[in-house]
Parts: sequence; C-alpha cells; structure tokens
Amino acid sequence: MPPKKANRRKTPKRAKRAIPVPAINWNRIGNGALLLIVLVCAYSGTAWVMDQPINAVRIDGRFERVSAMQIESAMTPFLKGGFLSTNLTLVQEAITELPWVERASVRRSWPSTLSVTVVEESAAACWGKAGLLNIYGELFVAETSHIPAELPRLTGPAGSELKVARRFFELDKQLKQRGLTAIALSIDARGAWLLHLSNGMQVRFGAAATDSRTERFFGALDGVLGPVADKVKYIDMRYTNGFAIGWKSGDGIRMADFGETDPHV
Repeated sequence: MPPKKANRRKTPKRAKRAIPVPAINWNRIGNGALLLIVLVCAYSGTAWVMDQPINAVRIDGRFERVSAMQIESAMTPFLKGGFLSTNLTLVQEAITELPWVERASVRRSWPSTLSVTVVEESAAACWGKAGLLNIYGELFVAETSHIPAELPRLTGPAGSELKVARRFFELDKQLKQRGLTAIALSIDARGAWLLHLSNGMQVRFGAAATDSRTERFFGALDGVLGPVADKVKYIDMRYTNGFAIGWKSGDGIRMADFGETDPHV
C-alpha cells in the first residue's frame, strides 16, 4: 500500500495594507504659486522702476588740480547701467586712478542722482626732477611740468621715497624747534645722506651711524654751533666723535678727534 501523504494546512496569505496617499490640496498649491508669481512680478516691477537711467551726477570737493570734466570723463564708461545696476565700486576706482586724486566716494541719491565726493592729493615734497610726494611719502605724480617753489626737494634711489620722506620730516621738525628749516634731503646709492637748510648750510651725515651723527649734530646746534649757524657753509658729521665746519667766509675750522684727518663714510 502506498504511504499516505500528510495533509499540510495552507497558511492563509495576509492581505496587503494599502499605503494611504494624502490628498493634494490643489487649491493651496495654486494659491501659493500665484502668490510667488505676484511677488516676482512685484519685485521685477519695483526694480525696473528704481533702476531708471542716471539723470544727474553731483560732484563735491575742493579742486585745484582736478576738474569736474576729468572726473565725469573717468566715470562715463561705467555709467551704462541704471540707478541700481551701476557698479559704484568700479566708478570709485576709476576716479581714484586720476592724477592728484587721493580718495573718492560715490553713493546713490534717490531717485536718479550719483553723488561723488573727491579729496585731492596734497603735495608735501618734490621727488627727483619732476615727481611729487604726498603727505604719506607716496609718489603720486611721476612727471609734472610745474613744481611749487616752496616744496622741499627729496632725491634717492627708486623705492626709497617713503624712507627719505620720513627722515626729512623728522629732521625738519627738530630744525624748526631751533628756528631753522630744511629745504632738501638726498640719499645716494651708497646710502650717504646730505641735508640742505634754508640758510645755506649743508650737513653731511654719510652712510654709517647716522642716528648717532644726527644726535651729535643737534647737540652742536644747541651748543657752540647755534649762535653762528648762519655763517656755516657746511658741517661734516662723518667723524667718530667730532665734526668739521666750512665757513661761508672761506675759513675752515675742524672740530674733530685728534688724529682724525679724513672723514668716514
């Protein structure tokens, strides 16, 4: 007899649960999209209204070397946009690059005006044959056809403008405290300093130990040299502890250490 097959009870399949799908509120989406469109249109319309062409440029400042025409000419290539779209940084940079302009500021004035304020450079000294330095010792004009006669004259190797300017104004400040005025200062390729005063005196500091030599020079002015400063043609500080004097009358007197016959560098 064939074996009987065991009857297996089939496990009933579980019914799959449907995932609930949230109802889409098309009205809310439609309202949101409509609101977004309205906002974009409102912004675009406002920007269009505000970004109208620039109708006027107002320029303020005390001008001696720079003209309003020069400023307007520098600005023009950057005014092709509207009141809002014009890049004020580029406009400001274009103005600042003009000779004799120290700094400039540009701002918008509603509804369609640009307000420009310009500060001119102040020439503090002439550099070399035709250059001009500002009060910060910066060479802002390399070649000029007119140099004011009252400006001090400074010379030195390229790149030494700030160094020479600082030293000149330090020396001139101390000289003015003693009733004297510096009119020129130079440094040569070896680093030797030469100072000229308005009374005709020339001071030779040389290249070495300039700080101690400068201190000794002012000590001499406060002492034996002060009463006769206007009679001195030159004073040579290139000695260890002393100095040599040349008089305008032609007589020479050396005030230096015994044994020193020649100045140092």
